[in-house]
Amino acid sequence: MLKLVLYIYIFIIIGLMLMVFPVVWVYWVFSLTIVTYVSAFIVNKYREYGFAALVAFYTIYLAASQIVATRLIEFDLGFYTFFAPAAVFLYPFLSQAIDMINEVYGKKKTHIAIIIAFVTQVLLVTFIVMTNSLNPAPFFEHEAAWQSIFTQGIRIILASWISFLVFQNLDAYVFAWMKTHYPKQVFLRSASSDLLSLTLDSLIFVVLAFYGVAPLGPLIIGQIVAKNLIGLLDTPWFVWYKRYLEKHASINNNL
Repeated sequence: MLKLVLYIYIFIIIGLMLMVFPVVWVYWVFSLTIVTYVSAFIVNKYREYGFAALVAFYTIYLAASQIVATRLIEFDLGFYTFFAPAAVFLYPFLSQAIDMINEVYGKKKTHIAIIIAFVTQVLLVTFIVMTNSLNPAPFFEHEAAWQSIFTQGIRIILASWISFLVFQNLDAYVFAWMKTHYPKQVFLRSASSDLLSLTLDSLIFVVLAFYGVAPLGPLIIGQIVAKNLIGLLDTPWFVWYKRYLEKHASINNNL
């Protein structure tokens, strides 16, 4: 009976969110909640598999970000509207995922996770280039659309890879340093490390990818605002992840 009431309550909340907020935020909250809960559960229950689970979520978010980044969207804050890649809804989670790994498994394994994720992106681009080299079937009607979406210039790819390596490693270092100096300030160390790394990522990527091609100012501002806004909004999920592990650790110790 209690479970039935809980399910009804969840459906009511989702329904209210659909009426009040754009549907993208419902998907965003739902996916972030599922990933955070499943990650915390696996790390707590099966610590030896937790690292692999976190890296899996980390790489799927990274791969999805690279793909959906080809679509530019209107980002409406209510008082100001700007344009940014659709990946701004996904990319900031990379900072949270790195923080989740760093919190439990330390800086060394965090850098290993970054290397693994980077290799998967090299493979992703390799596979896309490999399949693009094949001749399309004569009846395949969407070849032009496919090529326009999945054909990126080498400059864009290199800019993405360089900015990723810099901002993720910086996030790992800053978070580890703050964890040592501010062990109780969970929200502070996650939010501040994300703010610094996401801002630097936006600067590096836009300059390397679009210098001399497009106006840099609007692109940089749009990316910094969007990424840091989403990054700040997802920080409570990291706090929940940390509190979940602390709560269940104390329960397990009392058993």
